[in-house]
Amino acid sequence: MNKLLTTVFALAVASVTGASFAQGVKGDALAGERKNGMCVGCHGIIGFHASFPEVYKVPKIAGQSAKYIVAALNGYKDGSRKHPSMRAIASSLTEKDINDLAAFYADYGGAAGAVPDAPVAQPSPKAAALLGAANCASCHGANFNTPMPGYPKLAGQNRDYLGVAFKAYMTPDKRLVGRNHAIMMGVAKPQADLSVNEYMAQVNETLDYIAALPGDIKTVQASRIR
Repeated sequence: MNKLLTTVFALAVASVTGASFAQGVKGDALAGERKNGMCVGCHGIIGFHASFPEVYKVPKIAGQSAKYIVAALNGYKDGSRKHPSMRAIASSLTEKDINDLAAFYADYGGAAGAVPDAPVAQPSPKAAALLGAANCASCHGANFNTPMPGYPKLAGQNRDYLGVAFKAYMTPDKRLVGRNHAIMMGVAKPQADLSVNEYMAQVNETLDYIAALPGDIKTVQASRIR
């Protein structure tokens, strides 16, 4: 097991068993549906693009892991995720609000589809090298749709969003866009034996692969914007 893989695995176990993903408040999906007015304007429109501070399709969140939604919103609230719009929204939410919204979006859009436990396609050699070095499956699942508690489903996620999120972990201190997360910062750090161009080729092929996989997450078109 190489040094990067060992470090990432240890951090994953520590994070999942620690308090960062503890669920002290039970979410109420019906209450979350009544509270999602600030969410639906972006996440309830298929193909909607964020325009600041970067342009990209906003992430699909319907069918996402509830524990991950809680962790992500708390990350925006405590500033470890720096996106200004999401920080403002998350800062206005109580712990109960966050858990209610997470419960709602986890089940939104109907029952999950039958996604195979094993990947339906094999990654390219460059993608396989990065996936193996970082041991991504240990957190996100072999099919990138059955993650450990508190980690996101990635299969089928909007490709441009995946790119923006990965870049945020590469630049955690960058104002407005950085993300500070020990595991992903370690994964996103360029490998010493590769040039920047070689490493980014690995990253891009890896994100292409993940985005093309079948998964549960989706955008449910809202019938109206509140």
